[in-house]
Amino acid sequence: MFRIFGPPGTGKTTTLLNMVDTAIQGGTEPSNIAFLAFTRKAAYEAKERAARRFDLNPDKDLPYFRTLHSLAYMMLGIKENQLMQREHFDELSNKIGIVLTIRSAALDDDDVGLITSDHPIIGLINLSRLKKTSLRTEYNCSSLEEDWMTVDYVNRAYHDYKNAHGLIDYTDMLVEFVDNAINYCPEFDLCFMDEAQDLSPLQWDIAHALDKRAKSMYAAGDDDQAIYKWAGADVDHFIGLPSGSEVLEQSYRIPAEVHKVAESISTRIQNRFPKKYLPRKETGKVQRIYSVSEVDMSEGDWLVLAQANYMLSSVATQLKYDGYLFERNGHRSISEKISTAVNGWERLRKGHQIDCDTAQAIYDYMTGNGVRIARGFKRFSVHDKDKVFDLPTLQLQYGLGANDTMIWHEAMDKLPMVDQIYITSLLRRKEKFNAVPRIKLSTIHGAKGGEADNVVLFTDLTTAALKERGDDIHRVFYVGVTRTRQNLYIVEPEDVTRSYII
Repeated sequence: MFRIFGPPGTGKTTTLLNMVDTAIQGGTEPSNIAFLAFTRKAAYEAKERAARRFDLNPDKDLPYFRTLHSLAYMMLGIKENQLMQREHFDELSNKIGIVLTIRSAALDDDDVGLITSDHPIIGLINLSRLKKTSLRTEYNCSSLEEDWMTVDYVNRAYHDYKNAHGLIDYTDMLVEFVDNAINYCPEFDLCFMDEAQDLSPLQWDIAHALDKRAKSMYAAGDDDQAIYKWAGADVDHFIGLPSGSEVLEQSYRIPAEVHKVAESISTRIQNRFPKKYLPRKETGKVQRIYSVSEVDMSEGDWLVLAQANYMLSSVATQLKYDGYLFERNGHRSISEKISTAVNGWERLRKGHQIDCDTAQAIYDYMTGNGVRIARGFKRFSVHDKDKVFDLPTLQLQYGLGANDTMIWHEAMDKLPMVDQIYITSLLRRKEKFNAVPRIKLSTIHGAKGGEADNVVLFTDLTTAALKERGDDIHRVFYVGVTRTRQNLYIVEPEDVTRSYII
């Protein structure tokens, strides 16, 4: 297994995809290449690029471009009725007297989704299995409020329930694949494992099983960006692999001044693979500030980062007050529905037509019962889905009582006042609030893989992080700093004793 170390912005994934291109051009059958990524997004992008370049059917010709979980799901031949589903967690919850909250987890681009529990006890059970450690060991290291007897009881009940009903969960798939790799693991001419620094011990078992079945295998990643230890990632395994390696030496993202800051952080990491890489020729800028209000965000793309989500709340409030559109942890500061409704109404006033979904969004923010909409007209029917509407049509045939003399907040009288005030601020700044936000607020963990011309980085630490000073926290802030393409703004902490010193 040959390692490719890709420091920030050096084009690690692009390097792997170029190797895929070279292999296909050299005659390797695409179906004999595996490209395994840590996230669905990365796997999908790799598949789509290869399909476009060589005019391939992404699903038929590139069946092994997927995540590890999706690979196990496919190779094991699992059926939907074998998976833990919502009703199973509900039944188990009733049986043990503990509500196991649940969420959906899609498997790559497969049609069948997987249901898993996000209850902290189930999370701890899965973590111990991913790390191949005992549940008691993980419990002793955790901050769970539940006592050990409860954790042990849930673990046994969960295990017995799955066995009794012949069901499997998210982690069971990986375990089954590892235990019977000789039967399930295909043979490949070429195999790639992206973001290898994030693999857990159990996932490393799969990687090594793949290595045995592949003529050539490459594991790519960057140990300095390994920030998922809390989720079971075993970066030490990646560093300690007894195999050849290559370091990509040119960053196409990081300017010289930011590179200096990044290097000052990476040298603090005790356990790391030694590597050097060059910054871009551009100098860039590093500036220390006391408040986000000191920077002008009226132009350019921005990434505002903090170690914890709650640290971003004051920034979100300030941005709304100033009339900026932004995204926080993947959610727009104003919903798509409200944007659609406001823009739709103004289009109607100007004499334009709108589609049915836009009309429905407008009606949802209007009072019925004859106030803005006549009784019985609040919902459009399935027969209206493909129609377009202008204002006279809505007034004459669909019960609309509002008219073109009313601006958006007068017509849509059910819009919350807080949204009205924010939209007014956006309009004053002439922000296109239905556009893709160019300002993004995120935790550092949530921004891994992202980048922006301008990065604002908070250095405050949570209480938990204060107790864990060491390689893990160095890596977190290394990731934060290296999201920068041009300008890095480091926000001075409220309390220097509770901060990361840069």
